[in-house]
Amino acid sequence: MTANADSLPASASLAQDTSDAQGQVVDAGARKRPKPGERRVQILQALASMLEQPGTERVTTAALAARLEVSEAALYRHFASKAQMFEGLIDFIEQSVFSLVNQLGDREPDAVARCRKLVTLLLQFGERNPGMTRVMVGDALVFENERLQQRMNLFFDKIESSLRQDLRDAAAQAGSATPSVDAQASASVVSAFCVGRLQRYARSGFKRLPSESLEHSLAILLPA
Repeated sequence: MTANADSLPASASLAQDTSDAQGQVVDAGARKRPKPGERRVQILQALASMLEQPGTERVTTAALAARLEVSEAALYRHFASKAQMFEGLIDFIEQSVFSLVNQLGDREPDAVARCRKLVTLLLQFGERNPGMTRVMVGDALVFENERLQQRMNLFFDKIESSLRQDLRDAAAQAGSATPSVDAQASASVVSAFCVGRLQRYARSGFKRLPSESLEHSLAILLPA
């Protein structure tokens, strides 16, 4: 079974969500008085956009305010701290990815195929949202509040847990005498592959795509 974009129709909503939010930013910028909630969207979109610039180091609230042409005080009317702004981005990552992961259980009966699609949707999300990728792998969280990195660690723990559950089912169906042990080892390897691909993408200035030779990689990691 191939793992391509066509096999994941729901993944298109990720790009649409970002486009919709960007549309709100444009509309908000055109008005002197944004509607309630639009300024928060504008701030988060500006932060994500700044993180998409290759070579960008720590984003300061001063730089973010300058990007939006507002005062730093104006930012803090919508977010209590910069950490809360990053939490807004993490919320978007979690909701986008896990909503699709949850759909896999209903749409795909084959356990190995579910794992392949999970890996594909995760890497596609990172590829389509470069700024979010820097948050996911922690590059954008250096020197920020420790709880932010803890949340991303938990995110990948949940990804690995989902993989482990599916691989345990697959191992049991294949007649393994130790399905839990086999699944734990395999899930760890696949999860590390995902993190590595996302890290390479961020640290190459978004030149090395996470989906590069993905079907070949999945055939090795998750043979049908």
